[in-house]
Amino acid sequence: MTTFTVRAPASSANLGPGFDSLGLSVPLYTTVKVTPGNVTEVVPHGPELEGTPADKSNYVYGAMLLVAKRTGLTLPPARVEITTQVPLARGLGSSAAALVAGIVAANELLGRPLDDHAVLDVAAREEGHPDNVAPALFGGIVVATLDKLGTHYVRLDPPAHLGVTVLIPDFELSTNKARAVLPREYSRADAVHALSHAALLAAALSQGRLDLLRHAMQDYIHQIWRAPLVPGLSDILEDAWRHGALGAALSGAGPTVLCFHDTRESTGPLHAYLNGVMKKNGLDGRVMDFPIDTQGTLIEREG
Repeated sequence: MTTFTVRAPASSANLGPGFDSLGLSVPLYTTVKVTPGNVTEVVPHGPELEGTPADKSNYVYGAMLLVAKRTGLTLPPARVEITTQVPLARGLGSSAAALVAGIVAANELLGRPLDDHAVLDVAAREEGHPDNVAPALFGGIVVATLDKLGTHYVRLDPPAHLGVTVLIPDFELSTNKARAVLPREYSRADAVHALSHAALLAAALSQGRLDLLRHAMQDYIHQIWRAPLVPGLSDILEDAWRHGALGAALSGAGPTVLCFHDTRESTGPLHAYLNGVMKKNGLDGRVMDFPIDTQGTLIEREG
């Protein structure tokens, strides 16, 4: 078998009310290069992966072992080289990109015993929810569920003229910490609010109703509880639309914040506003514009 490379994109999950069920793909990539050989080597490269394990305890190699366990096959020895553009612990699906890249790499190395749906199911069950792994695997915007019967999803092509602006602060926020602040129970009113707004958001994205995004992205399930962990988040959720955002949401567990924008309009005012929020709160970070990645995970063979 020849050397091959797997490239999996970052993702932004929840998008407001779509908690653990809705996400989109962002063109920042985790890449895994696999070279079959006589011994197994795990080699992380680059500043983002500095300090991560350079042996079989690496998260990517652990993801590869999930495929071996699912299929009952044994991974052949290989050199596994890992690089990433996805900032860690920022709410952009760094773990999901690594997980998907590892699972797809192992599936390729073993001769593709799993189809795409089974690959998604392995990833979703390991992650515990499908909202990051599904867009990382398939690209675009994905609505997905995970239950005892399996993992089920619908992939949407992004509406015309829909782009994303992300504010990536220069501090990390662990998913465990962000989940720890969530209440154990919710009121009926909050449950109805979440269901109705998640449904409206999915419908608006499927029909290109950009005018509805600001209203559909309202959320009382996780963002209000996590706001104290992300300085300036409440202001952005309330006011970003006044500066050109079509809607705003905490990206995943944060601290990155995602805003939708109309690609036909300048994002200059939105950038100025987001940078101003960071400055007001004593934060450093980056504000970047992206299209929504539509390709998902890709495999490229050498030779």
